[in-house]
Amino acid sequence: MRYASVALDIPARSLSGTFAYAIPEALASEVTVGATVLVSFSHRLAVGYVLATSDVPPDGLDPARVSPVEQLLAPSAFDEVSARVAAWMAREYACPLSEAVRLFLAPGQKVRVTRPSDDAPWELVCERAGAVDARWAALTPAANDYAPPRTASRQRAVIDALREGPQRVSELSATIPGAASAVSALERRGVVAVESRRVLRGGEGTTLSSAAAPRPERLTDGQRAALAAIDEARAAGRGDVVLVDGVTGSGKTEVYLAAIERALAAGRGALVLVPEISLTAQTVGRFRSRFGDDVAVLHSRLSAGERFDQWDLVRAGSARVVVGARSALFAPLADPGLIIIDEEHEGSYKQDKSPRYHAREVAAHMAAERGCALVLGSATPSLESLGRCRAGAFRGARWTRVEMPERPAGAVLPRVTVVDMAEQFRGGGRSIFSAPLADALRGVAQRREKAVLMLNRRGFANFLMCRECGCVPECPHCSTALTYHERTHALVCHTCGRTWPVRAFPDPSTSCPNCGSRYLAAFGVGTQRVEDELAMLLPEGVEIIRMDADTTRAKGAHQSLLERFDAAECAVLVGTQMIAKGLDFPEVTLVGVVNADTMLKLPDFRAAERTYDLLEQVAGRAGRGERPGEVIVQTYWATHPAMHAVASHDRSVFLSAELEERSEALYPPFSRLANVVVWGRDARAVRAACDELAAAVRERVGASGGWEVLGPADCVKARVKDQTRRHLMVKAPADADLGGILGSCAGSLGRRAGINIAVDIDAYDLM
Repeated sequence: MRYASVALDIPARSLSGTFAYAIPEALASEVTVGATVLVSFSHRLAVGYVLATSDVPPDGLDPARVSPVEQLLAPSAFDEVSARVAAWMAREYACPLSEAVRLFLAPGQKVRVTRPSDDAPWELVCERAGAVDARWAALTPAANDYAPPRTASRQRAVIDALREGPQRVSELSATIPGAASAVSALERRGVVAVESRRVLRGGEGTTLSSAAAPRPERLTDGQRAALAAIDEARAAGRGDVVLVDGVTGSGKTEVYLAAIERALAAGRGALVLVPEISLTAQTVGRFRSRFGDDVAVLHSRLSAGERFDQWDLVRAGSARVVVGARSALFAPLADPGLIIIDEEHEGSYKQDKSPRYHAREVAAHMAAERGCALVLGSATPSLESLGRCRAGAFRGARWTRVEMPERPAGAVLPRVTVVDMAEQFRGGGRSIFSAPLADALRGVAQRREKAVLMLNRRGFANFLMCRECGCVPECPHCSTALTYHERTHALVCHTCGRTWPVRAFPDPSTSCPNCGSRYLAAFGVGTQRVEDELAMLLPEGVEIIRMDADTTRAKGAHQSLLERFDAAECAVLVGTQMIAKGLDFPEVTLVGVVNADTMLKLPDFRAAERTYDLLEQVAGRAGRGERPGEVIVQTYWATHPAMHAVASHDRSVFLSAELEERSEALYPPFSRLANVVVWGRDARAVRAACDELAAAVRERVGASGGWEVLGPADCVKARVKDQTRRHLMVKAPADADLGGILGSCAGSLGRRAGINIAVDIDAYDLM
């Protein structure tokens, strides 16, 4: 008799471990690590995931008291290494074990089970995810001697069509009415053979001309040094990390491609993560041009069926290179030799829902477990990664930083001009475009080149404000000012997504909700307004393409908009943060930042770092071809170190001041930071639960050195969707078991009706 350690899919902190079940002889070959099973728990049936198997019952249990596995629901989706990584994630990020395990399951697999009748077996509910077969028809040798009846015109049409070669039955039916029945009749007579072939839904191609990955004649010195360091880390087989610190346009992608070629030659695979779905099409084009059908693509914009097809290719070993966003890290790649995280500084690698993991940290642990190398690439590495490289090691792995300071083929970094908008205002400038930026845009139009304009805001204006009393309409369900969208004449809450027509907010007359004044004016700048102002500034023949969360809602919209920009002779791409990184268009000679101060004054210790990263990344979109590039940054804080660092292409100008401030306040990378949020509809109950949790944490850490508990206090977004939000922040030493301690403290409160608790370890969102 074999036994299984099963993690129950019951999201409760109190059920953090596994439970032992006996594997019946009839299921012995199917119930393996990674399988989804139906088991009995506390007098009811529950879904569970097998994390380990053994020949003896765990912890010396009496075999007679071990309940059996009731039924196999889904075959194995992951291996023993993934099971260990899931268990580590559950403790590290203070989440239920089942939530960590779900990351490794087949796309579309639901945890709910059902059965049509009492005597029928239980079935796992799936969201149209599973293999799909297409019926193909082909003539057999018997067709040479077969003469259809005189009245069988459909059979004759089918035979004539199939003489050109095999075809899908669905395609025959689309052109020959009644072809399906004719094929069935011919199959019975042995004239036609019908077989099922696997269909891959969707597919991730790209037609961007700049997405090709031609092999360069020679690598730069920086590229060769990076490749040598990666080879050394992969050969070491202990999870060593290589940080490729290369300026924008220095050829980091070519380093990734060359390193993957060597890993594939050694019989191993590779995982490649990109920060934005919008980058996937271009990245996939480069990788497929080098590796062909050996590339699988995984990201959330694919349907459940499309994700399953790509996931299944990886599980079957048909694809050994996986490219995708954050979730692609959990693809069932059997033997990865490399895990690559491009633009590793990006906040999008941090999951904002449970389990609130950071892909960089999970990848580092996974690399150690798999015995492969982790490659981090960025022109603006995170302060955490730079700190670990300075230390030389972290959690038993060696961290190495390799610089790539030059662009290939003699290309130079763009010239950066910082424009003080306060001076422009004092000089009479009232346009959203400063005089230098307006002149540069006209020059682009005259030379028939391309430009990129970035604004970290969608909509027409930031907000409406009453000119008489200063009231700003807020969402009645969230503590958030409403954003005005001019095209739809609507006020939109970008927190909960609700919208109100301007004429109907807050009553049938367009008036101030505070004093009733009719004088409501739009303040701030949004992407729609920038698009409209550009249309008035530039001559006809310049295509203006807007790329933000509104214009990219539809499936495939990212790729479609980028294809338009790539195909245009002269164009300006207006967008939000999604256009700031990864895009490689050699024709772009101008990059403009309409307002660089959007994030700089947020109540977040990472505000300056994020601003510097964003500006440096978007500046790198210019001058990647033969023609030199120019960058114009508009700001009201021209003296900030981040602005000086971007203008001089000298990161040390920003780092020295930033690290000094963080060291004094004991913020990462000099500590670990957790944000614990408590929310619910009953404000009094939320306050009581948050106070009790803070007291439990303070009691647990006591007077331990390096620990600090801040709060509780109202969140910056104190109300979201009619729910009150409070939080406390915990600072801990860099090597502390932060997740384990906070998870046990949160679990000690027990379940409380209407109260929710989210423990965010290594928090990125403090709002």
